Amino acid sequence: MECKNLEGVARSIRTSVIKGIHAAGSGHPGGALSAADIVAALYFGEMNIDPENPEMEGRDKFVLSKGHAGPVQYAALAERGFFPKEDILGLRKIGNKLQGHPDLRKVPGVEMSTGSLGQGFGAAVGMAMANKLDGNPGRVYVMLGDGELQEGIVWEAAMSAAHYKLDNLVAIVDWNGLQIDGPNDQVMAVRPVDRKFKAFGWNAIVIAGHNFEQIEAAFAAARNCTGKPTAIVAKTCKGKGVSFMENNAAWHGKAPNDGEARQALLELGGEW
Repeated sequence: MECKNLEGVARSIRTSVIKGIHAAGSGHPGGALSAADIVAALYFGEMNIDPENPEMEGRDKFVLSKGHAGPVQYAALAERGFFPKEDILGLRKIGNKLQGHPDLRKVPGVEMSTGSLGQGFGAAVGMAMANKLDGNPGRVYVMLGDGELQEGIVWEAAMSAAHYKLDNLVAIVDWNGLQIDGPNDQVMAVRPVDRKFKAFGWNAIVIAGHNFEQIEAAFAAARNCTGKPTAIVAKTCKGKGVSFMENNAAWHGKAPNDGEARQALLELGGEW
């Protein structure tokens, strides 16, 4: 898919994120918006998936290890045709399948229930290992938040992935620099992210996470890397696309009110 089309898809995903979180009255917009471009490139270009057959043999899998950003995955799945887009407005409501964090039992296209930080990454390593053992050609993509790298389980899983030479695994770090309590560098520094992954035996690539040419080039480089997993460290902007949310840790986990949602949708080119 051409970059200009991906930009439109990402804008639509961001619009759905705002609509869903506003309707719910709770959620995590900042990290969902920062991940939208990468998620758009995955679902509309990189991954071999079929909305008509979500459990297709040999499919690629995506695990959102930073599960609190679930609305961005829901928005992408709806945009791709896994379920109706209007379902987004039922986010976090009783009786709706779209919970605050992804649930593989309820949502077609969700491969792993996530939310407890670090565990989604470990599950993705297991999926990649299983594919290797089964001769399954499917690749596994997993997205982590930068604050999530403070979890010890992340580095245990990273060590295992390199040990078993899981070159069918791609970890994407949404490096927006902020977490719920403020800047990573003040809460618990995680730099240098790429060098840490390299030290654990990974191939590591640093990109601008809102540049589709760099995103697609990184995915291509990961496919061509053999004998080791690849970590794509994507420098992003928390709250990307909404001026008053950008680079503002206060928008890690709160919903916009009517006026804020209206302004956000206006800036994104969506309808109120």
